[in-house]
Amino acid sequence: MLLLDDSLKERMDAYRVLLLWQKDGSFIKESGLSPFAMELALGVCRRHLYLQYFLKTLVKKMPSLEVATVLEMGIFQMFFMEIPDHAAVSTSVELVKAANLGEGSARLVNAVLHSARRSGLPALPQQRVRRVSIESSVPEWLVRRWFDIYGGDRAESLAKATLERPVEWIRVNLQKTSAPVLAQKLGLTGASILYDRYIQVPEDAKLKPILESESFAKGEFSMQNPSAYEVVKLLDLKPGQKVWDACAAPGGKSALMGEMDSSLDILASDVSAFRVEKMHDVVDRLGLKNVRLECIDALSPQQSKFDRILLDVPCSNMGVMPRRPESKYRITQDSMKELAELQYGILESASNHLAEGGVLVYATCSPDPLETTQVVNRFLKAHPEFVKRGEHVLPGAQDNRFDGFFAQALERKKV
Repeated sequence: MLLLDDSLKERMDAYRVLLLWQKDGSFIKESGLSPFAMELALGVCRRHLYLQYFLKTLVKKMPSLEVATVLEMGIFQMFFMEIPDHAAVSTSVELVKAANLGEGSARLVNAVLHSARRSGLPALPQQRVRRVSIESSVPEWLVRRWFDIYGGDRAESLAKATLERPVEWIRVNLQKTSAPVLAQKLGLTGASILYDRYIQVPEDAKLKPILESESFAKGEFSMQNPSAYEVVKLLDLKPGQKVWDACAAPGGKSALMGEMDSSLDILASDVSAFRVEKMHDVVDRLGLKNVRLECIDALSPQQSKFDRILLDVPCSNMGVMPRRPESKYRITQDSMKELAELQYGILESASNHLAEGGVLVYATCSPDPLETTQVVNRFLKAHPEFVKRGEHVLPGAQDNRFDGFFAQALERKKV
């Protein structure tokens, strides 16, 4: 009975988080769910449009948000998780009862899930954009945009990638240990190592014990995708330089720079006091003495000049949709235009604080031209004192284990 109770509790946790996401846009990853509940909640979120499409083939009228969420969870467990059909049905019915949704809703959930089991997966529309939209649960306007920008095959590939579970990586704090030593400590011997500081977490490894390990508490590692290193490399850091990470939260790239060279003088700032407070935990755990934290609006003027500036600007998260699946439903065409204006404003404001001969790296976790090349080109047209330093990088295009970042280095000419 205890196993059933635990199982039901995990499903209830996932159900509550999914409701919060649909009602107020809360991030699922930040909810502290157990591994099973997290897999269930993120999986339902990733395939939300497909599950809704499937559900509409099974009912005459869409039920309430609460009942529809339970049904999406049940369908997802039956067709996309290794859960026996009978267990997916029975726990869904129990979940309806535990959530006090009524006996009528319990009977409906039972009937609909049995119907789903009999009917199997539904046929998809013939029209390609519509089919890709439903199959990959990407809003139709966004799929059409990708078709226009990248062409059909690349667009379909991008859409399918949003359903994948992202590869997890450990960034080793080389001031405290080495990648081979840490891999052995964590029981990850033989795991892929990149740049001597990133360890790929095997798909079958459990993250919870890794994050609860003594090595994590001692600051020997953090979790970070290697695309961050590709971005930071563009700064071409030199010993003793003054560096400003102007949109630093949650602090991963500031910490990486601090670990790479203890002689750097790094100011890591963010507009959110709450997020800056959370960065203190990261810096303290890693033992980084060369990273200062401040609450600063990157749109507000500063007095200091810096040798290097990193701008990882707020964006649509289009390049990290497998990691943040909520983002694909949150983006709108208007919000993208608003983001592009904000990104340009931050770039223009922060650029005033770059010393002559200094390097600024503009980065987004989105490859969309509206947020990347168009912002950079607009800035360069308005500011002839800046030039591109090399070509932009798109780490995710070279290696599908990497997040879909864009980064372009810009240099301020010496007068």
